[in-house]
Amino acid sequence: MSIIDNFEPRILWKHFDEIRKIPRCSKHEEKIRKYLLDFAKKHDLETKTDKAGNVVIKKPACDEMKNKPIVILQAHMDMVCEKNSTVEHDFSKDPIQLEVKGDILKAKGTTLGADDGIGIATALAVLEDQNLKLGPIEALFTVDEETGLTGAFALEPDMLTGKIMLNLDSEDFGVITIGCAGGGNSEIKLPVEYQQNNPELKNIQLNITGLKGGHSGVDIHEQRGNAIKILTRLIWKTSEKHEFAISKIQGGDKHNAIPREAKAIIAIKKSEEKNLIKTLNEEVEKIKKEFQPIDPDLKLEIKEAEKTNKTLQKNSQKKLINILHALPHGVDKMNYDIPNLVETSTNLAKVELNNKEATIILSSRSSIMSALQDMRDRIHAIANLTDAKITEEKPYPGWKPNVNSKLLKLSKNIFKDMFKEEPKVEAIHAGLECGIIGEKFENIDMISIGPTIKAPHSPDEKVFISTVEKFYRYLIEILKRV
Repeated sequence: MSIIDNFEPRILWKHFDEIRKIPRCSKHEEKIRKYLLDFAKKHDLETKTDKAGNVVIKKPACDEMKNKPIVILQAHMDMVCEKNSTVEHDFSKDPIQLEVKGDILKAKGTTLGADDGIGIATALAVLEDQNLKLGPIEALFTVDEETGLTGAFALEPDMLTGKIMLNLDSEDFGVITIGCAGGGNSEIKLPVEYQQNNPELKNIQLNITGLKGGHSGVDIHEQRGNAIKILTRLIWKTSEKHEFAISKIQGGDKHNAIPREAKAIIAIKKSEEKNLIKTLNEEVEKIKKEFQPIDPDLKLEIKEAEKTNKTLQKNSQKKLINILHALPHGVDKMNYDIPNLVETSTNLAKVELNNKEATIILSSRSSIMSALQDMRDRIHAIANLTDAKITEEKPYPGWKPNVNSKLLKLSKNIFKDMFKEEPKVEAIHAGLECGIIGEKFENIDMISIGPTIKAPHSPDEKVFISTVEKFYRYLIEILKRV
């Protein structure tokens, strides 16, 4: 038996229990797509697919609801695959290991995949339940949402016919989302040159660990620590007092996850090791005090490393540390009209050093496209100060709020009827596929809802179990009354 077998609604949790066993990292959705198509075949439901791999499953209206409008339920197939460095887990084959603490369901040292596994399971529950008396449903499952919304971008024009859509990818029960930011990634390639490592030098490894990380849209306003920026700052300050050579620097993984861990290997004279470590520890204590309120578990680990054959030449090392230290991370501007809403931000998401170049990836977001472009231009300007090359992917559009939406009015009234309080209506700084779908299919009336999920895109991801049952009942009532 699974530890979630008795959760309500059982029909939803049954599907989530199957989904968490299926590998579905971004760009590797083959097995979850097969699960969806097999489900449709088993229940004799019509399907559509497109070249990108998106799937639509259609459920006809029951006899008494044939005059109801078609409602689209939308979720994405992929998940962010992140784990703690101390955890042995292969996302290409290992099922997510679950643990329950009171009202919280989380995974053991990895992302849970509730983003957007709960959305998938919810749509499948609606499709399967023959006791529901509903109008026609189109359930849209998109691929590769987490690494650039490429499934939504590639969605073919004949895939959908409905004009009402409920996106199931929100993460705060009691909030109706009606708008989101747009965004885009920037990739910097900095050429580097190496020199032979002096065999008399000692190699030591610096590890930054213990940070919360999190979703670069949902959590960026909390100003959590970025492991890459902290490591770079330590190296920068230490280089003012000590001479050393870098052979490796690496941090971050996904463009939409705030880096939790970063590491570097440096070579130094044995006679300088003690003083260098003293400087590092003094500097990290200052940084710990700065981040204590939000990231109290920040840790610098210093240990002996294996010998390396080569290290960066001085000029390459200087350029790399300069550009990493100069590049932006965090909130750039808050929205002037909506309290507590981030307007523009950037996540310095990843750095990796190989034989010929350092690759740096940043993900920028904004609810104003001109501000987004300005942020990316500034990143471009910093890259131009070196001999780095920069490529920018096409930005995805934001979703402009429609406060006069009929679906919004209905959903607000239903929430108040059911839970005796007004729901919050918000726009968010994270990206949703609604903006892209709204551009492709004009005049769709949309909202986004979901249960409460905290710390998505990190191994601390958790879903509050009781909110899933409330969310499902709320969704069903909207479908009945739409």
